[in-house]
Amino acid sequence: MDVLAALPSSFGYVILTYLYSWFMVAYLGVKVGAARKKYSVKYPTMYSDKEQMFNCIQRAHQNTLEVYPQWLVFQTIAALVYPLTASVLGAIWVTSRFSYAWGYYTGDPAKRMNGVYGYIGFFGVLILSISIALQLLGVF
Repeated sequence: MDVLAALPSSFGYVILTYLYSWFMVAYLGVKVGAARKKYSVKYPTMYSDKEQMFNCIQRAHQNTLEVYPQWLVFQTIAALVYPLTASVLGAIWVTSRFSYAWGYYTGDPAKRMNGVYGYIGFFGVLILSISIALQLLGVF
């Protein structure tokens, strides 16, 4: 089966959203690497007992990695049926992770809440995934 024929052309936006998310995760990882060097936090130490700024930078990346697998699953399920909607919701979530990280990078953990709007994207694809499951089960 030809995958390009099986997927709607709008699925290209979904792929671009995945690429955008890869860039975001890579960016956050590079920031942690630079912070390790700046604050002299050696591997395999995850967090510093002395450097709050390093911990904020590390935490922004770690928190993103904690939710990223779930987002990928829900994003994929939603995108198979609603590719444009899932792409918009995905772009909202990915963009919010930058806002979340930049808030954390101030050294004031409360400012991570600058990325709270990402719940629109995350819960959006979650709700679409639930809807698709119920449709497949014939509930509606």
